[in-house]
Amino acid sequence: MDKGIHLQKIFGTYGDRHELVVVEDITKEGAFDDAVKGVDGIAHTASPFHMRAEDPNAKFDSSSELIEPAVKGTVGILQSAFKYGSSVKRIVVTSSSAAIMQESPDPQVYSEVSWNEQFIEVVKKEGRAAQAWMKYRASKTLAEKAAWDFVRQNKDQLQWDLVVVNPPMVFGPPIHELSSPESLNTSLADWYETVIAPAALGATFTGVSSWIDVRDLAEAHKLALETAEAGGERLIISAGPYRWQDWINAASSLPADTLAVLAHPEHVPKGDPTHGSTAETVFPLSHDK
Repeated sequence: MDKGIHLQKIFGTYGDRHELVVVEDITKEGAFDDAVKGVDGIAHTASPFHMRAEDPNAKFDSSSELIEPAVKGTVGILQSAFKYGSSVKRIVVTSSSAAIMQESPDPQVYSEVSWNEQFIEVVKKEGRAAQAWMKYRASKTLAEKAAWDFVRQNKDQLQWDLVVVNPPMVFGPPIHELSSPESLNTSLADWYETVIAPAALGATFTGVSSWIDVRDLAEAHKLALETAEAGGERLIISAGPYRWQDWINAASSLPADTLAVLAHPEHVPKGDPTHGSTAETVFPLSHDK
């Protein structure tokens, strides 16, 4: 409830247009039955995102941490809308690029028809021993597949359609209460631990990934609810690629009094990991022609 009170303060200007409903356990059957009544659209963004899971799912191991709440939470809200959401016209589910991309030593082209089957099999095989990020990716794939399966199985009776948004890593201003770096959500904690205090935590800067600003992602959900043509689609949305050094350079460009944590003794300075002065000297290249 503390989180709810915090949100009520933030959205207090909306008056009675902002209503808070607490769903204590998204895995329970009927958990969303009351929440879906009287609404026109639903954005289902809830799914565990952390890298601490040991037992990913009862189906693959002995308990439930990632996959069961991801799948049951997604299917559960669709079932509730099917039974009690008489005014619902569209549901938008937040999936992830993790449900699309697989690891491969060769270049790959991914699209809205691509699925990450790879880590489902890894987690089935390795269970508790599978790496945390593999468990997370498996959870997103299984949850999204379950959503589309539900729509296919009930398509002749549904009065609403489904849109799935597949973002990459999400960064941006947090909305929850923060008391320390330890209270950051997973993606921002990753950012903080890499950009602000990497050496102390053994972070590396060689990885390349894609990202999106949380405010753009929120706008994408709004547009997905409102745009007729989006119905029945998977939408891959991204601001583009990044290297960790890009974030370090951006943070280091801020005035010293803007981001006091840049004084952290382990902070990494500006740099260019793509710059190879020796190679440029020995093998001069030009793209002028």
